[in-house]
Amino acid sequence: MSKRDNLTIDQTQLVEEWQNMLPQQLEAADQARVWADESDPHALWAHIMTAGHTGYTFDFKVTYVDSREVNVALTDVQQGTTHIDERTDIVQTLVDDYVRHIHECAQALHQVTHD
Repeated sequence: MSKRDNLTIDQTQLVEEWQNMLPQQLEAADQARVWADESDPHALWAHIMTAGHTGYTFDFKVTYVDSREVNVALTDVQQGTTHIDERTDIVQTLVDDYVRHIHECAQALHQVTHD
């Protein structure tokens, strides 16, 4: 019988680790902000601001399935203060890249999320 691989880290520490690690996974000029999901101790929110003149911002909900794997859900895309259609090719390419970076961040943090 295998032991379930549960997330054991405190959410406050988890957010701190993500705040430190996520910017390292992104392009140097991109910016990220991470905060706790107050309704789910196994989830956090990531807000990513794209570098350059496009003014795109992305909000993702990141939920831990276990100590290593996360589900990533895009919840909002804006250009400036306007909500935009996330189905355009350029936005989809950025979303795919950011989802990959978020998964890479979760992998990089496995040493602190797994007991």
